[in-house]
Amino acid sequence: MSSSCSDLAPYALRVTDDSMAPEFPDGCVIIVDPGSVACDGAYVVVDFADDVFFRQFVIDGERRFLKAVNSKYDGMELTGEYKVRGVVVQRAGRRRTQHKHYG
Repeated sequence: MSSSCSDLAPYALRVTDDSMAPEFPDGCVIIVDPGSVACDGAYVVVDFADDVFFRQFVIDGERRFLKAVNSKYDGMELTGEYKVRGVVVQRAGRRRTQHKHYG
């Protein structure tokens, strides 16, 4: 099965909770690049355990984890199958000063 160009086009998502605050506050918009490779410390969108998560990707040797920025939320180890849907490359806000690029 091959991917089309649109499968690799960046897309926008709105953050709907405070798990990644204060870096990504509830309501901010993130730009996700499905063509980017997830490296240690990258912010990613991942399919795992029949859900979709927006978290920081942490690599520890052969182990992979998803970490919330907000310490009120637990991290989780990626065991079994998971799919990185893309890497966050930009945060947009209502004001220009709230815009930030990643990667």
